[in-house]
Amino acid sequence: MFGLGAGELLLIFVIAILFLGPKKIPELAKGLGQAVREFQKARDEMMNEINKPHTPNATTADTTLKKADVEVTAVKVETLPENPESPKHS
Repeated sequence: MFGLGAGELLLIFVIAILFLGPKKIPELAKGLGQAVREFQKARDEMMNEINKPHTPNATTADTTLKKADVEVTAVKVETLPENPESPKHS
């Protein structure tokens, strides 16, 4: 675990007891456990969101047009020849 042996972990624990007191260590361990659980829950939710298949919602499905639903009308637009006597717009 993090490259620490049993002796090093025991020393860290003793120092923690000296600085924090024996009553604070269980509270800190409980808080650390809750933080780890929340992190794991958030990670799992994110992975589920990423891995779930995409399903279009109702509004997207209703607005999708098919070829049979669309009628296209072509309009021919003719341009008039330029009148040499009219002033040119620049």
